[in-house]
Amino acid sequence: MPRTADHDQRRRQIASAVRALIAEAGLDAATMASVAREAGFSVGLVQHYFPSKDDLLLFTYRQVMADVGARLAVRIDRGETRERPISAILFDGMLELLPLDDDRRAEYRVARVFRGRSLDNPALAAVARATAADLRTQFATAVRNGKECGEVEPDADADLAATRFSALLDGLADQLYEDPGRRVGRRRLPVAGKKILHACVGDTFTGECRQYRSTAP
Repeated sequence: MPRTADHDQRRRQIASAVRALIAEAGLDAATMASVAREAGFSVGLVQHYFPSKDDLLLFTYRQVMADVGARLAVRIDRGETRERPISAILFDGMLELLPLDDDRRAEYRVARVFRGRSLDNPALAAVARATAADLRTQFATAVRNGKECGEVEPDADADLAATRFSALLDGLADQLYEDPGRRVGRRRLPVAGKKILHACVGDTFTGECRQYRSTAP
């Protein structure tokens, strides 16, 4: 068992090195040699775990998306523990996916690089599709749960709402990364973006939660 744990840890260390290099200088910077230096391993050891660069990139992309999903799950669990309305939990989770600080900007760049690469790489494309589908499923589930507790009208289309949330989130993320200092009216984009996102959630979650105490998002 310890040997297996060591192997898993080394794979994650190597993937972390790939992420750091891409975040700093782009995909071309993540050569086998540079990844080995960043991780503190030999090239031979990196190649032992990842025989090709495609293998290395696929594992790293999966790891990046898994980390995002785990962080989002923590947000959701925290909101449920505090008995917050579904709309508030959803809004907080969506904010977590936006590049609003240095760490999330780096994560956004890495994810976007992989999505670009996925246009010509079927294995990466499969990860991108699965990740997007999982996020839409979570959004749709939030809407359906909202119907049950009274926050969402019974005739609301959960899948349509989920697609709308996803599209808005992608567009906002792009703009926040490209030009975070841009002004939208009298507000800077990060503030305006939060208001836009909040309004979008509010368009679907129009009622009050009957399950827990009602608090504002």
